Amino acid sequence: MTRFTSADMAAEEEKFLDDLDRLLEEILNIDLQGIVLSNTRDEAQGTKVKVRPVLIRGELAFQETLYKGTQVFHANLAKDAMRERIEMYLTTLFKQGVFQSEGLESTVLVGKKGRMTVKTRRKQNSLPPVSDKQLSALAHNRTKQYILMDGTPVDFLVGLGVQTPEGRVTKAKYDKFRQINRYLEFIEDVLDALPADRTLHIIDFGCGKSYLTFAMYYYLHKMQGRDIRVTGLDLKADVIAHCNELAEKLCYDCLHFERGDISTYEGASEVDMVVSLHACDKATDYALEKAVKWGAKVILAVPCCQHELNGQMRCETLQPILKYGLIKERMAALVTDALRANLLEQRGYDTQILEFIDMEHTPKNLLIRAVKRGGAGMKRRGAGSDIQGVTGLLHVEPILEQLLNEEDID
Repeated sequence: MTRFTSADMAAEEEKFLDDLDRLLEEILNIDLQGIVLSNTRDEAQGTKVKVRPVLIRGELAFQETLYKGTQVFHANLAKDAMRERIEMYLTTLFKQGVFQSEGLESTVLVGKKGRMTVKTRRKQNSLPPVSDKQLSALAHNRTKQYILMDGTPVDFLVGLGVQTPEGRVTKAKYDKFRQINRYLEFIEDVLDALPADRTLHIIDFGCGKSYLTFAMYYYLHKMQGRDIRVTGLDLKADVIAHCNELAEKLCYDCLHFERGDISTYEGASEVDMVVSLHACDKATDYALEKAVKWGAKVILAVPCCQHELNGQMRCETLQPILKYGLIKERMAALVTDALRANLLEQRGYDTQILEFIDMEHTPKNLLIRAVKRGGAGMKRRGAGSDIQGVTGLLHVEPILEQLLNEEDID
């Protein structure tokens, strides 16, 4: 059995840093397409870093985007400073890096025992040098690059009145356009959690006018080539009729809409992804309960009108805060969603609460994103006590907890 001495490990680390330094020297230029650092050692310090080139007052720089939970931090650095920053990240925080430019692709891996490797593949047919037009696109205050682009017509966006037939986003619908793209970014982040070897069954509870349902179908089926079947459910018959007409017109053959109530829906036995956007009050809880019952791989929920706990909350210690109706209402909404997230974690999901769209556009801006842990079909051990202190302190009984407990008994 080969044993690595401290001298061997030091030599290996020195070689890794030399290889990494050469890679960064080559790739940190105008042809850089992007760098992504991931697989963090400490989520509190950061979960992911992205790097891209930018032009600031005519000078080439590199913009770092650091993700910490729901927060995002930006920094613009010169080449040498960015090189040092990336080397620091890969030796202290992140275990993986993916580097892409016009001429090469490279992967950097840091093993469990600190062993480091740099693997580079040269592209055979690299693109020609960057043009003046491409250079101008790197300007620091350039238009945000969305998944669906302004100026490129997309059939469902035209059909829903978000774009003109020429592909320009209408002024009145630009916030909706931004919301759609933000939503697709959330889906893009969880693609790997969805099965790729069979038909995906997705249900959108409370789909409404279905801007995001159509966007999800288009992205997964048209852009990603996934075999999917999507069902939208809503109580409004006229909305369902309109959505079905549009789906038929667009030849979205595996997208259909039904009229029905979330709490009593029994139209499926296995679902891979459950979406519930702005389902009012307890309707969100019924959607989450059904997602857990089906063992859905991914759950996306944007709760709305969280009235339930607002009517229950009472606490002498917090009375100086709760006596203000508006404060109590907002606190109840936040507590409701935090308890929902914890209850999903208890049932084997890695759960995040993320900002959906900017506060100035809507106060309902929190998204609960839950991804089922591999092999985690059982309730997490000891998890039941996690929220009891909170519910006891506030004298509340969340409906989702009751529904999940009934499911356990069944």
